[in-house]
Amino acid sequence: MTERDAAIRVVVADDHVPTREEIRLALEEGGSFEVCAEASDAPGAVEAAVREQPDICLLDINMPGSGVAAAWEIAARLPQTKVVMLTVSTEDRDLFAALKAGAAGYLLKGGGPADVREDLARVVRGEAALAPTLVGRVITEFRDRSARRRRTQAEGPEAQLTSREWQVLDLLRHGLTTSEISRRLVLSPVTVRTHVNSIMKKLRVESRDELMRQFEER
Repeated sequence: MTERDAAIRVVVADDHVPTREEIRLALEEGGSFEVCAEASDAPGAVEAAVREQPDICLLDINMPGSGVAAAWEIAARLPQTKVVMLTVSTEDRDLFAALKAGAAGYLLKGGGPADVREDLARVVRGEAALAPTLVGRVITEFRDRSARRRRTQAEGPEAQLTSREWQVLDLLRHGLTTSEISRRLVLSPVTVRTHVNSIMKKLRVESRDELMRQFEER
């Protein structure tokens, strides 16, 4: 097997051309990575991923069409491909949306080339890659959500939501519409509405507004 054959194949998607070039040079410097395709927006990233079936898709979260939307589709269509976000955003909403979309890593731009290569190598080995400054936020979110879920489940079997219903509920809490949730979770709008109705029935509420108020009060 040649060095090129053994290289980790990466699709890089970022709407800033100089950034893509910088990432390419950083990854290919050591010979362990091959950038097999580049894209400037989410549709292009998905198309390149489906065509190339790389080991990793490295996505900018704020590129046209949404890096998170691309992550959802790539993770759904190519489960063997690892998705990693490379971004300047430290917003909780972006971080958790990316992780829910199936991202195996969330890295911040500005790190050294060697750090990026090592992070991506860990992802290929099945590990997660997360910027050190964001680890505490993930732990806090997990603790808060676990506490909310325990309180809801304590009310009785009718309040025990499925993992998919919790996903839908969380997106509702962040203000997403049925169509937006449909795209994020790769579900039909009808299926999303079915999940919402099931959540409302289990939590004994009559409207989405009441659902949001009840959930926030828990």
